Amino acid sequence: MTDKLRWGGTALRRRFCLLALIILPSLLAARTMYLMLPHKGDENLELFMVGLFGVLFAWISVGFWTAVAGVWVTLRGHDRFTVTLSCPESLTLPDPEVRTAILFPVYNEDVKSFMAGIRTVLHSLRETGQASRFDIFILSDSTNPESWVAEEEAWHEFCKDEEAFGQVFYRRRRSNLSRKSGNIADFCRRWGANYRYMIVYDADSLMRGSTMIRMVQAMETHPSVGILQTPPKAVNSRSLISRVQQFANHLYGPIFAAGLHYWQLGEAQYWGHNAIIRVEPFMAHCQLPRLPGRGPLSGEILSHDFVESALMRKAGYGVWLAYELDGSWEETPPTLIDELIRDRRWCQGNLQHSRLIFAHGFFPTHRALFVNGIMSYGSALLWGLFLIASSLQAVVEILVPPTYFTSTRTLFPVWPTWYPQWALTLLSSTAVLLFLPKLLALLLVAAKGAARGFGGVWAMTCGVLGEIVVSTFLAPVRMLFHSLFVITTLLGWRVTWNAQNRGDTGTSWADALRFHWWGTLLGLAWGGMIWIVNPGFFWWLSPIVAGLALSVPLSVWTSRTSWGKAAKNLGLFLTPPEICAPKEIAALDENLRRPTPYSPFLLSRRQGFIRAVVIPSVHALHIALTRHRRRRSPAHVERMRKLEAEALAKGPHALDRKAKCALLSDPESLHRLHVQVWELEDGPQAAQWGLCPGDRE
Repeated sequence: MTDKLRWGGTALRRRFCLLALIILPSLLAARTMYLMLPHKGDENLELFMVGLFGVLFAWISVGFWTAVAGVWVTLRGHDRFTVTLSCPESLTLPDPEVRTAILFPVYNEDVKSFMAGIRTVLHSLRETGQASRFDIFILSDSTNPESWVAEEEAWHEFCKDEEAFGQVFYRRRRSNLSRKSGNIADFCRRWGANYRYMIVYDADSLMRGSTMIRMVQAMETHPSVGILQTPPKAVNSRSLISRVQQFANHLYGPIFAAGLHYWQLGEAQYWGHNAIIRVEPFMAHCQLPRLPGRGPLSGEILSHDFVESALMRKAGYGVWLAYELDGSWEETPPTLIDELIRDRRWCQGNLQHSRLIFAHGFFPTHRALFVNGIMSYGSALLWGLFLIASSLQAVVEILVPPTYFTSTRTLFPVWPTWYPQWALTLLSSTAVLLFLPKLLALLLVAAKGAARGFGGVWAMTCGVLGEIVVSTFLAPVRMLFHSLFVITTLLGWRVTWNAQNRGDTGTSWADALRFHWWGTLLGLAWGGMIWIVNPGFFWWLSPIVAGLALSVPLSVWTSRTSWGKAAKNLGLFLTPPEICAPKEIAALDENLRRPTPYSPFLLSRRQGFIRAVVIPSVHALHIALTRHRRRRSPAHVERMRKLEAEALAKGPHALDRKAKCALLSDPESLHRLHVQVWELEDGPQAAQWGLCPGDRE
């Protein structure tokens, strides 16, 4: 099939236009600041400020012009480079050889939540009549033994309920080498040759069946497309901060997605989930390199998705953003602390891309995307340095007498001058770049008659104002932590890769104080010093110091589901899926409420290890799913015997996570322990394993 996409020339013209729109206004803004400063850049501190401001103005200009381009594409109503434009109208896949794997990589996730998502996906696919063309793989990297066994049980019960044996598969790796990217690579080595495409999910993501059919059709229509990324919408948010982000995602996200498509075309970026990938070129060309050397920017590539899209494009395949596709969803972190913990690991991964900017063979657009990923966190440090430099300049102007005669010989003094009207002009232009996209999105939704999905025009307008207020107060906190992440990463502090919290427990005052105390002290000290030395400058700096000083209560209050519910009751931060829930979102909620199957054993699903040892059906299932060792060395056998003896003598709670995983990984030892536990006499030892006299009858 001939691919009709011819986009290279158009992309080149658009990107030259974007560069001009970024560089020229940034140079003008930097010159304005240069002329505005009292000493006209004669001091090093002023030159430093001018340079930082020019870079930061260019950075925020990228987002502004992306939004403007998105508005233009949306108003036109179509784009001739839309990938799904030439797809057939019917939801059919005529070629029986086209098979697609749906991958769910999981890592110590809440089992009930992601199994509810898988059930929803399967039901949605079955409604299209094309479910037989898809297989679902649960790819576990879980290191928690309780989660491991719970995943096996949930998979088996799911397949039994849905008659999905042979279509839904479960695999757990012994070692989670290279994390998610290694998990996907392991799938490709084992089963990739059986599938033409794979659709990658996150544990909290969801897609409509018809959307997945459209993605496969688009890949079939355009053989040159290697990756097709959908823009996921945030759903199921309950805390205040997640509801604010969800509102922003639904209101502003579409124009930014359309704008990214406008500039990037076939050199878009892959976000690691809710995307379809052509398996053969991915296996052939997207093996991630290991960065040489030592230090935090070496070793395994953490932010693998950016690199995989660059490698796919390097191999000659396009990477596209299907901005027009609906029916793709994800969840957001429920608290500010959870968001910052996620950003901590993302930061190191993005900074690693600095090693790849000048790597051989990458296209300029993907080199620019590497820079963009770095600036996502590096800009926070630059903003912090700019604010510090501005504060120092304000202090110097008060405490240090001005120099009227410079080092050059002159008869006339140089009078430091300050132009506040120019400062207001710069501030206004920066505010336009930051806030005009929000206004454009609001006006666009209202003009399209879609404001009802946000609760009406008035509710939507109040939501935008509320989002601006919340974002303004939280921005200094994010800036501070992102700056810290950049510095600690460059200093060599390794990141830990823990499972993301997806619950709604909220942040306690103790946790908030433990996490934000130093930022609060910094804000109070910073604001107090400026107030004493230069009260006039304090009011310019007040939004920054206020956000830092109030970081503890802000972190607690925004994490509360009660505050999120109150905002919802007031009609604030409403989104279209809440006004009229898609069938898949409603089905997901229903699946989350499904009761747990009855078990005669009084053992919680959170006691996975004990259940694998004690309950015969669970034990047999686990043994069947565990790979048997061909050779067991004498040292290994001796170690297992010691763990068995310790488990019998002290009970299961005396074993740590590593010991439990070792026993679960050895079928012979686990079966021997199973027999020995059931042979225990009734008493305290048996009670530790949850056995009572009735269980033996």
